[in-house]
Amino acid sequence: MRGICRARCVRARRDGPHPTRVAISWRASLLAALVVVCAATVGRAQDRRGWSDQDILIQLERDWDAAFLKNDVGFIANVLAEEFVATYDDGSRGDRARELKLAAEFNQQVDSSTLDDFSIRIYGETAVVAFTRQLVGPRQGVRTEVSYRYLDVFVWRDGRWQCVASQSTRMPGR
Repeated sequence: MRGICRARCVRARRDGPHPTRVAISWRASLLAALVVVCAATVGRAQDRRGWSDQDILIQLERDWDAAFLKNDVGFIANVLAEEFVATYDDGSRGDRARELKLAAEFNQQVDSSTLDDFSIRIYGETAVVAFTRQLVGPRQGVRTEVSYRYLDVFVWRDGRWQCVASQSTRMPGR
């Protein structure tokens, strides 16, 4: 057995790596790199090691906004805690089920949705996120701009931030 192994090693050194092994190594390396990139992309908004909690929460709010506009109920369900409660700009309240239903049924044209003016406070495993959202889109054929202030409360649970409460207030004059 040793003689065969030694002969293969000598032949490999002389002839270079076997073409099949090179192809397999190249494919395996490419696959491993793709897995790492995909894992980093999917977990980016919730990965506490790579970003500050403030950066994670800002990205999470932006991803949540984009998910709402695309009716991505699965993403939003992952963000909302079971005990989630919302107070909407008209004073009405809703729970997780209502918020998911609103996301699923959303069908208004929005030309742009911009989140800015973030203020984030972290209190251990709890975060309070305040920000402004500007919406632009047609309303009865006329370009309309509407601004809201949001206050969201998140808790760090099961390795990710989950929203337990949200309140939105429509800003006057827009």
